[in-house]
Amino acid sequence: MTRDFDLDEKVYSRCVRIFDHAKSILKVRIRMHQEARQLHDGDIFLFNHFARAETFIPQYCIYQETGALCRSIASGEFFKSSTPFTRLLQNLGAVPNDDPKLLPLLASDILKGRKIIIFPEGGMVKDRQVVDEEGHFSVYSRSSGTRRKHHSGAARLAIGLQLFKLAVLHKARHDRHHDLEKWAEQLGLPTVEILLEQARKPVTIVPANITFYPLRAQDNFLRRGADLVFEKLSPRAIEELIVEGNLFFKATDMDIRCGDPIRPQDLWPWWGRQVANYVAGDLPDLETIFAPQYLLENPLRELAAKGLHRSIDTLRDRYMRDIYRSVTVNLSHLAASTILQMSAQGTREFSRRYLAKVIYVALKHLQTHTEVHLHRSLINPNLYRRLLGEAAPDLEEFLETAVTAQLLMIHGDRIVCLDKLNQDHAFDQVRLENPVEVYANEVAPVTQVGNAVAAALEESPSLSARAVARYAFADELCVLDWDRRLFSQAKHHQINAQETATADPAPYLLLPAAPLEMGVLLVHGFLAAPAETRPLGEALYAAGYPVLGVRLKGHGTSPWDLRERAWRDWQQSLERGFDILRAYCAKICVVGFSTGGTLTLLHAAQAPADLAGIVVLAPSIHFKNQNMRFVPLLHGANQLVEWVTNQEGILPFRPNNTEHPDINYRNMPTKGLYELTRMSTAVKEVLPAITCPALIIQGNADPVVDPSSAELVFEKIASADKRLAWVDSKRHGILYENIDGTHQLALDFVARMAATQG
Repeated sequence: MTRDFDLDEKVYSRCVRIFDHAKSILKVRIRMHQEARQLHDGDIFLFNHFARAETFIPQYCIYQETGALCRSIASGEFFKSSTPFTRLLQNLGAVPNDDPKLLPLLASDILKGRKIIIFPEGGMVKDRQVVDEEGHFSVYSRSSGTRRKHHSGAARLAIGLQLFKLAVLHKARHDRHHDLEKWAEQLGLPTVEILLEQARKPVTIVPANITFYPLRAQDNFLRRGADLVFEKLSPRAIEELIVEGNLFFKATDMDIRCGDPIRPQDLWPWWGRQVANYVAGDLPDLETIFAPQYLLENPLRELAAKGLHRSIDTLRDRYMRDIYRSVTVNLSHLAASTILQMSAQGTREFSRRYLAKVIYVALKHLQTHTEVHLHRSLINPNLYRRLLGEAAPDLEEFLETAVTAQLLMIHGDRIVCLDKLNQDHAFDQVRLENPVEVYANEVAPVTQVGNAVAAALEESPSLSARAVARYAFADELCVLDWDRRLFSQAKHHQINAQETATADPAPYLLLPAAPLEMGVLLVHGFLAAPAETRPLGEALYAAGYPVLGVRLKGHGTSPWDLRERAWRDWQQSLERGFDILRAYCAKICVVGFSTGGTLTLLHAAQAPADLAGIVVLAPSIHFKNQNMRFVPLLHGANQLVEWVTNQEGILPFRPNNTEHPDINYRNMPTKGLYELTRMSTAVKEVLPAITCPALIIQGNADPVVDPSSAELVFEKIASADKRLAWVDSKRHGILYENIDGTHQLALDFVARMAATQG
């Protein structure tokens, strides 16, 4: 048996290399999500089954990560005759599902260090409906036309192999060395020591979920090409060519997510362990444990068999639950669940804006559930907060697919649910006819999704400005987390390792129990973080003001992050903070230091109605370092080198001898300095547009910013209420260090603005 179905390592590795090259043609983006050593330690890997072409990808990923060869199970129909395709399947490790010695073969392979790939659904589940009306796991059977339980072969394999391992250890304890030598020879293992080493490792199942995103129902070249070759394609073939052609030849994310490992022996109750040890005690060989008649030969074994059958069912239900709960939840899942819940409640028409708001609120609820696996686009606020703007590309693509399938109709901003949305569709057509239902079915086992959507539908109609602000501030924290992880890769390590900042880089929102009507927005400087403004923020909070300390994009993470940002990104950070804070107060004072001061001036030039006044400390317009004039030239040279050589440029970073190494970057990106000069040029043009009350504070011997900057601002702004205050300082950081009463100057100005507004 083993010789008949032995795989060919040369063919196997050759096919891996071929797929390496094919990936450049395919548009599918494969990502394997796993904890440390999950792929190395796992024996049996279980996957859900949605597309035919996915069946070879897990083997590829496991081989790339571990070098281990994989067995897989294919339909017995492929092995009826000897064809080149059949031989290829055998060489790649496939075995027929109807072979009477299938389980012993797979168990033997595991003992040899191979991995086993199983799709326990037993076929493609195109509708993704895996939960029946009673809440139990089941799938549709095409052959019977009814729903059935999932296959339990993987559970039988795992438990049977674990019993054999117990038998090996039992014989070792009783010095049955001759029996062990016989078993090692039967299994094709070179030594008894290797057999014992394998027996000491518990059988490990790794349940995993494959999630494709997005699904598309549009026609494609694969289907059109098949039309030219074949006279008439069946509806089923057409459906598979369209859906799977789009999955692999259009930009699609394929997330393969491994769940927590399951070791069957860990699930056994005390009596189950006794049963297992009894059965293993006199086991003659590996094949016998998989032979039903062996457990029926005497009353005690028959009783043990009943316990083992219960263990098999329990294990099957456990790994199926874990497979489905490991789905990677994406925006289309939330959109589909939202639309179907609204439809069930009788809401058949709604606005685009309302749908987007409900999805956003549902997402914010889901983000609190760390056990739910969110698609990367749902943990990156730079992407998902587009839902609250004018355009959310992912949502628009979902709606376009639903409209193409004639499930929805859109008139301007209005969305109307059509009758087809709630109709039943044939199993082999549902992916084309109702992708909304398919999406919703896929996340049905993740009850947190349905609950989050229900909560969002209840909350959204009366969502207050402060609730939106709370979510928006939470997004600022999410952005920080996202950016820190994004710029913590191997290529960033050398620069990141030189950084000394230890202060909390997070933005902060301080809300007094009895807040005043005036709020204060604090904006830190170049290379710094919100910790720079925190001491003044605490003083303002103690005085009763709502306070928000923003984090400028690219700061508090990595110099590599700052290298990617333009000054308008910093300006948007300020504006988002302003929008959040305005939910908590009637008027706002903005206090900005250095680069934060320049950004404050740019914001004031827009004359927002609720801006009460500004405090600008050491605005960075003119610089003491005359080398700043060469920054544009150096930046241009860097760009040229990057373009020609694909390297990082002549001088991508410069050292920064900072006054506050616990807060500031020690490395300055040249690109960031270039953006600083661009911003300084831009602010000069808008100074005359500033008319709000303004306090400019400047150190008289600032070593970084030329004091002429403050004089220029004072002279050019058109404010009737303006003051230039000089502080005695030879240091730049007058705000953080509260030099010469800087904090009190700011506090007095804010208090005067609050009194004026009152």
